[in-house]
Amino acid sequence: MAKKSVASIQTGGGKAHTKVIKMVKNEKGSYSFREEMVLNDEVKDWFAKTK
Repeated sequence: MAKKSVASIQTGGGKAHTKVIKMVKNEKGSYSFREEMVLNDEVKDWFAKTK
């Protein structure tokens, strides 16, 4: 199920971007989600540098 904001990005120049979501563990031991829009070429780099 696509959200309206993500679906609207798919027109025009938005096809060069990807929405990435990473689960991050905080100091209390619980998890939270970090999400961001990055260029398709930078997805692997984003996951490598994001902690």
